Amino acid sequence: MDRLSPPPEGLPLPLEGITVVAVEQAVAAPFATRQLADLGARVIKVERVDGGDFARGYDTAARGLASHFVWCNRGKESIALDLKDPRGLDVVRRLIADADVFVQNLAQGAAARLGLDAATLCAAHPRLVAVDISGYGASGPYADKRAYDMLVQCEAGLVSVTGTPEQPVKAGIPAADIAAAMYAFSGVLAALVRRGTNGRGGPVEVSMLEALAEWMGHPLHHTMHDGTPPARTGLAHAVIAPYDAYPTADGGRVLLSVQNDREWRRLAEQVLGQPELGTDPEYATNAARVAHRERTDALVGKALADLGADEAVARLEAAGIACARLRDLWDVAGHPQLAARERWREVGTPVGPLRALLPPITLPGGNEARMGDVPALGEHTEALLHAVGMTDDEIAALRRDGVAA
Repeated sequence: MDRLSPPPEGLPLPLEGITVVAVEQAVAAPFATRQLADLGARVIKVERVDGGDFARGYDTAARGLASHFVWCNRGKESIALDLKDPRGLDVVRRLIADADVFVQNLAQGAAARLGLDAATLCAAHPRLVAVDISGYGASGPYADKRAYDMLVQCEAGLVSVTGTPEQPVKAGIPAADIAAAMYAFSGVLAALVRRGTNGRGGPVEVSMLEALAEWMGHPLHHTMHDGTPPARTGLAHAVIAPYDAYPTADGGRVLLSVQNDREWRRLAEQVLGQPELGTDPEYATNAARVAHRERTDALVGKALADLGADEAVARLEAAGIACARLRDLWDVAGHPQLAARERWREVGTPVGPLRALLPPITLPGGNEARMGDVPALGEHTEALLHAVGMTDDEIAALRRDGVAA
């Protein structure tokens, strides 16, 4: 095929035929494996018999289901096993023997005690890609420290640069969990590519601290090389002005960003109605505007305060100024761009269909992402036990003894 020819229609999802087994909980590992499921992989989720993944109990916001669980676990098969019982652990080992990928984020040391750590599994199964997700890594003084998202946000310095000058705040999303999940996801893909060239999978290690520390690159380099950490500025930018959210006449807020002095001159002329500010030495350069930030913000705030949000956005866009409306989550759920691009789908769950976004990886010319159902706890236990060769009597015994549910 000519290299410039468009791809044929209906290409299969890239991970079709890949089987993933995951002993996972909370957010980091489940969000990573959900990405794999969306791209076509079969994901078998191993849960505890006594309530399953504890994220199932975080809240009941999704029509009785936990919002975290619905978000992170679509498209998976759930098997409930007691891994402290040798029979339950044997089932997992049988599943792994036929798998391409194994992912776990148990408490530090727990996987190794079960023989489910990446190094042990890859030694036994050279083609397997095995992922260990931890809070702080397998070595070092923090290796055994409990790691929850907010704690890692603090340890990685994210909280120190987020918030107002008076008050640091955590991010409103589980940033450390998401960072670790996405590096685990990309690590699996890289290891599968390597396996395709040399036939060997291998271990993948991801820590929440190291993942989020990487995301802290800009403020970290600013501090290490300049000697001063960027100031917390709320919605403003530490080194650019004007760059903030400003109230509008109808109660909205519009954020704008002036990235260079040419944009400032356009803003002064076409939005502020004061073209002389474009060459005024106190405002003509970004350094000057940052030095006089309060006065700069007052000028912009006064101009936008007389406009409705829609009118303010229209005027800023006409002047070529980057801007956005400050939206709440109801606004995002009805965002016109997401609607226009048809990004919403319905996902099956034990309580009926729930609305969910398509994943952001789009593969034009191929099949759409597989957004499978959110499983009930142990929904696929019996089928999977049969698949690993167990008889009805053996399955009944596991259920009777509380090893499977």
